[in-house]
Amino acid sequence: MAELEGIRTGRHCIFALHAHLVFVTKLRHKVFGDRHLTRMEEIMRAVCADFETELVEFNGENDHVHLLVNFPPKVAPSKLVNSLKGVSSRRMRQEFPDPVHHYYRANQLWSGSYFAGSMGGAPFSVLHQYIQQQNHPV
Repeated sequence: MAELEGIRTGRHCIFALHAHLVFVTKLRHKVFGDRHLTRMEEIMRAVCADFETELVEFNGENDHVHLLVNFPPKVAPSKLVNSLKGVSSRRMRQEFPDPVHHYYRANQLWSGSYFAGSMGGAPFSVLHQYIQQQNHPV
């Protein structure tokens, strides 16, 4: 079966599960620039690939990131989020030691909370456009 837009097939199922995820920095510190977000996207794509998920869209601002993820039913969103936040925090700390004094006071990049919303409320194109239009720092 040819994959339609957003529809994927598994061994025993056909699915179209998309989640809008938002992660904010600890204490909403404004620490990301363009180079940080560019690298963050690469890290998040790699983590998603490990979970057999697809990072459809990624963008962010100085103090938060938005992800649009297409995932199979076997993946628990909470486990994906924990891995995305943990791996990205560790790698960003290793690769960008310069902003450490801003956001690693408790050895954490991310706030302990996150937003996860299903795609059922808004058309895919609207959410896709919303994430693309984030005020990406230069």
